[in-house]
This record gives sequence, structure tokens and C-alpha cells, in this order.
Amino acid sequence: MTPLSSAMPALAPDTAPICDPVTLEIIRGAIMATQREMEALIERTAISAFIREKKDFYTALFDERGVMAVGSMVPIFGDLTSPVFEHFPRETMKPGDLYWYNDCYGSKGAVTHSNDQVLLAPVFHGDRLCAFVMSWAHFADIGGLHPGSISPDATSIYQEGIIIPPTKLVDAGVVNEMALAIFHRNSRFPAQSEGDMSALMASVKLGVTRVAEVVARHGADTVSDALAQLLDRTRTLVRRRLAETFDYGTYKFSDQIDSDGHGNGPFSLRFAITREKGANGEDRFIFDATESDDQAPGPVNLIMNKGVPGMALGLYFLGGDPSQVVNAGGPLAIDEVRLREGSIVQPRFPAPLGMRGLTMMRMLAVLNGLVNRGKGGAPAAHSAYVVTIMRGTFGKETGTPKPFLLADGIGVGYGARDFADGIDAVYFVAQENYPVEFLEGGYPIRLRQYGVVPDSGGPGRFRGGTGIIREYEILADEALLAIRIDGVKNPPWGYAGGMSGGGGSIVVNPGTPEERKIPPLSDGTALKKGDILRIRTGGGGGMGHPYDRPAERVLEDVRGGFVTADAAKTFYGVVISDDQLDVEATEKLRADRPATKPFHRNTYIDELA
Repeated sequence: MTPLSSAMPALAPDTAPICDPVTLEIIRGAIMATQREMEALIERTAISAFIREKKDFYTALFDERGVMAVGSMVPIFGDLTSPVFEHFPRETMKPGDLYWYNDCYGSKGAVTHSNDQVLLAPVFHGDRLCAFVMSWAHFADIGGLHPGSISPDATSIYQEGIIIPPTKLVDAGVVNEMALAIFHRNSRFPAQSEGDMSALMASVKLGVTRVAEVVARHGADTVSDALAQLLDRTRTLVRRRLAETFDYGTYKFSDQIDSDGHGNGPFSLRFAITREKGANGEDRFIFDATESDDQAPGPVNLIMNKGVPGMALGLYFLGGDPSQVVNAGGPLAIDEVRLREGSIVQPRFPAPLGMRGLTMMRMLAVLNGLVNRGKGGAPAAHSAYVVTIMRGTFGKETGTPKPFLLADGIGVGYGARDFADGIDAVYFVAQENYPVEFLEGGYPIRLRQYGVVPDSGGPGRFRGGTGIIREYEILADEALLAIRIDGVKNPPWGYAGGMSGGGGSIVVNPGTPEERKIPPLSDGTALKKGDILRIRTGGGGGMGHPYDRPAERVLEDVRGGFVTADAAKTFYGVVISDDQLDVEATEKLRADRPATKPFHRNTYIDELA
């Protein structure tokens, strides 16, 4: 059982607000503008593609206690400040200090794999500590077993690169250059590492300057009260929505990931939410993940920081409302989080974590399922975004071949909603797929095909989002490939009559005598110049009976390449011939309406096992 975080203290007792409503909105806008300016600086000055092009970075602002007051739309953040406070108490901090870590276990899952670097800096007004700013980004290579640092081959976190415990990187403006030198020396691509760290440090410095300006303009007491009001506003909304979604009692849901890349699996995540009356008569909301399967030998383990369930549910309940702020109000809305040490969502050190993205995405699907176990409204399940890593050399003909590292994250389909289709071909939150021009200009490959995968979105009244096909021609002298695809055996579930999404696949030299299928979670596949690599990513689950989708919408999907004519007839009961709708044949076919059950994963079922 995991105790509540010391960095998420109870809100202050009700007092008359210092900050009036108009000033509150001005401060909220200024803080959010600061956050965006910090992120723009990272995007424009970072060196590695995963930060600059993929946009795998985030920023946040914390109040003087270290509670997240303004964050990003990322449902994986937990308690990011306590790891620093445990080593460097707030009362010892000075203007110009900067703290750094990537220690997943030491931070209790505040970061979830070692490539992610966190920088945290205090903001002062005179001698008063007023706030903290944070920048976080995925570094391309930090050492470890293979270039790129994350690999399905890993069996220990020590094989996933250098581990940085909470460290004072800058002491009152003086940079610890030797700590940086050790870090960069562990990277196979130190120039990228140095450039990315400079971008991250500059972002935090900018954030400190901007937040200090806000405090100087409005006063420290006013800003402190404004941040407390924003936290309380989010917490109040999330608790109200939790009460609207869940009656008193316990709600359970489970889902599975296929494998850990070492022949083990599937692994089940089993979550529960309980609403009960506390001793004081107030509602208590308890999140329980203790029934999840044991940790995996391979690197699909996820250290789920206890703030994450509330953060993810909070983001869902906020629903993109521009008047609300993403902050720790979500985690504060959950009264207790129960985790079991040794489980796949709370592994014991030194279990590997590099491929935890599979489990993270399945975790979010289970939370969707929990909401649907209540009053409903959450999407059907989504696929887990795909990661492919190519490591090799090119330019042998020049006599001096050069190494390259391409980590290409590829988008997938997201689950349908009860009012709209799922989103097609997206990566994760604000992150992006690499453009063709960037890939071909920067790496020894040629992209032969890039588009959506027909029929990958789960059929339904609202169709699941479609996955992506990328077909690469290898121009490198040689390369080794690592791939991460999930949802092949256990595709994303459909809901309320909707059907499951399609699974992904990876093939080398398709349609030739040299064709070979590659395991979906594997490393070490050898590629040579001229090979063709075809990757298809999975789609999202559908929502509602497919026969309830208007025939005209199905025709649009067929014409747009999202659904084939055969699938339109088989799953939607819509007959399309020569790109035209056959109304009479469709009405006849739809008269025999197939029965459905609440969930679909390859077949209709009452419960997900």
C-alpha cells in the first residue's frame, strides 16, 4: 500500500481570497504563456530529433510547496518535486540553483524511464521562495546496452543508461561542469546530449525569469493565493465529476499487454475505484492497482507514481475546458492510492523500464474502462504508439562510414467516443510524427509509403481511429532494428457494440522471396542496403453498433481510404459497388442485425479477461 505524497499536502483552510477573480485569470494566462514560451525555446534550440521534431518534452510550474499548479496535457506526471526535496530541503535553496535527476526508482516513478531528464529550479522574490519551474525531455542516448538506451533486450535498468540521482546541477549560478561531463561522456552522441541539455537549462532559466516577473508585478501573496485557487478549482471539479461518474461501491476493469519481449505474457493490469463514505461523512475515493500481475522480466514495467491515476482521470474530466488548468488538483481529488510492490505497475529495483510506454498506454485504456464501468462517457481503447529504433552506419563508399541513430515514434489510432470517431494516426498528446522530408534529409532511408492503414479502426457507430503505414527503403550500409508494437494478440477493445481495433505488424521485404515477419517486440533484426521495411500500426476500438453508422458515412470512409469495400459490407452491412452506395442491397443486408455484447476483442464478450 502506498502512502500519500508529501509533495501533495492538504489545501489550506478556507480563508478570504487575496487574489480577485480578474487578477486570477490574468495570472493564469501569464503562467500558461510562460509555460508555452519555455516549450517554444526547447523546440527551437534542442539538437536531437526526438525533442526538436517529435516534441517529447514538457514544462510545468509548481507553487512554493512543490505542488504542480500549472502542467501540460500529459497524463503520466506524478510527484516531480519530492525527489529533490528529499535530498535538498526547500529552506536550503538559493536563487540561481538548479536541480537535475532521471532516477526512476529514486523518484518513485516521477520519471518512468531513464532517457527522461528532469530539471527543476526555485523562483525567488527577494529572500522569499515563491515557486518552482520544471523542464523535462527525452534524451536520445544516455548509454546502456544499445544506442538509443531503450531496448526490448534489457533485463535490468542498469542496461538502460546512466542513472542520475537528484543532483544540484547549478549552485547559486555556478554550473557543476564535471557532473555534466560525466553524463555526456556516457552518450554515444555527446553533441546531441550537450545541445539538448543546454536547451533544457535555458528553458528553465527563462521560466524562472518570467515567473519572477509575474510575482514582482502582482505580489508574492497574491500569486501564492492565485495558484492555491487554481489547485482548488481543479480538485473541486474532478471530485464532483468522480461523484457524478461513480455511485457508492467498487468498480473494476482490466486489460492486457501482449508480451515483455522475452517470451513472457500476457500481463494484466487490474484496477479498481471505490467510492465510500469516510468517518467524517465526506466521500472518499480510493484507487487500487494491487491485483495487477507481477512485474515482467523484460522492460515493459511501469513505475506508476501514485499521482498518475488522479492526473489521468483529472485530464479526462477537464475535457479540454480552456477555463481549467492541468495541475495537481487531479491527484489531490483521490484520497488514497494502493499499489503492490513487485507488480507490473510497481516493480522492484532493478527491473527494466525502457519500454514502459506499452504499459502506460494500456493503463490509460484501463482508466477509460473504469469510467465506462461507472456512468460511462470515456472512449474505447486505443493502440499504444509504436517506437522503432534503427542503429547502424552509412557512407562506407567514402572510406569513413558514420554512425546513425534513428528513433522513429509512429502514431496509431485512438478509441472512438460516444459522440465522434476516434482520432486517426496520432502519436501521443502534443507529440508529432516525423515528416517525410525530415526523415529523408537527415537519415539514410527513403520513405516509399506513408498513410493510414485501411480497416485498422474498429467498426462501430463511431469508428475507431486508424493506424499508420510507413514503408522505409534502407540506404544505410547496415543497421540493427528494435521495434515496439503491442495489441497484436490483445487488440484495443471496442465498447457498447463497437468492435476492436486492428493490431500492428512489421515485415521486411514484403511480397518477395526474402519476406520475413519480425516479432512485434524485439531487437537485433539485421537490415542491409536495399531492404524494405514495412510497419503498420494499430487502430482504436469502435463505439456503438456498426450497423448504426449512417451508410453515407461508411461510403465517405471507403472513398477516403479508411475502410475497404469488403469491410464495409462485412462489418457495417453497407454495400458499395464502383464507389457508389447500393441503397437497396444495404437495406436488405442491414435488416439482419447481428447481436452484440458490451465489449469486443476479436469477438464479442461480456467481460474482458
